[in-house]
Amino acid sequence: MVVMAAVSAVGLVADDRVLVGAPIWFKPFKFSVSFVAYCLSLAWMLSLLPRGRRVGWWAGTVVALAGLVEMVIIAGQVMRGKRSHFNHETPFDEALFNAMAVTVVILWLGTLAVAVLLLRARIADRASAWAMRSGIVLALAGAAVGFLMTQPAPGQRRGVSKVVGAHSVGVPDGGPSMPLTGWSTIGGDLRIPHFVGMHALQLLPLLVMVLTALAPRFARLADHRVRLRLVLLASGVYAAAFALLLWQALRGQPLIQPDGMTLGVAGLILVSVILGTYRSLRAPTPLAGKTITEDVSASDVRASKELAS
Repeated sequence: MVVMAAVSAVGLVADDRVLVGAPIWFKPFKFSVSFVAYCLSLAWMLSLLPRGRRVGWWAGTVVALAGLVEMVIIAGQVMRGKRSHFNHETPFDEALFNAMAVTVVILWLGTLAVAVLLLRARIADRASAWAMRSGIVLALAGAAVGFLMTQPAPGQRRGVSKVVGAHSVGVPDGGPSMPLTGWSTIGGDLRIPHFVGMHALQLLPLLVMVLTALAPRFARLADHRVRLRLVLLASGVYAAAFALLLWQALRGQPLIQPDGMTLGVAGLILVSVILGTYRSLRAPTPLAGKTITEDVSASDVRASKELAS
């Protein structure tokens, strides 16, 4: 995927073709970079499993091979100047898209197997354990949004239309879009919750690493229970934000033009963040009638650092 990202970057510079309103090499570039982050995160999580490593190895291999097949098809269609997703123009194009649909299901099931292993694993640092568990469950939810995109959009009919499926809601694909991301600015876009959900796999574990790095400077973060509360809060807030973005997209509403209902729910989420953070950072409750000592805190910090490394 790193090699494919480099090849796609060259394509963005050397190839001026445009497809569905975007540079033709933009899709393989985005997909390959996303796969790099996704697979690195899975590999790191699998390395922490105390049991079930053989099953984890096979699940990770399935994910890697499924991702490889998908990228080969995407890059091949770019070279042909054709759409890779939702393309039913010819029997060959339709067969390629159907193959991609199968690989996505296989990739999702492989990730699900890793999620089951993580949910059952006994990992010493509870904050890290729950960050990984929440991250992979949200990643599965984000990936599942892709299945919504394969449904016929208004005016499309299976077996008749050359394009069946869309990532935009309420407007055709390929219209005015945001820079860099390419997300629609005039309608809903299912790629937004898809992206946000899948990358919980990196962001929630990253939060644990940040909290661990800050623990020597802030005494309360040295308490493993405080870190656990913050991780659980972040997981809940992330899930709420994902649900809000999905709801907004399904209503055909652009990300940058939220209505009153969307802003109201976003405000509630923000209040939850403030109140939840305040509650999580309160003075720790004494353990068994004793004040938490610096030795206990230091050992927690060391354990978290070892896990993160």
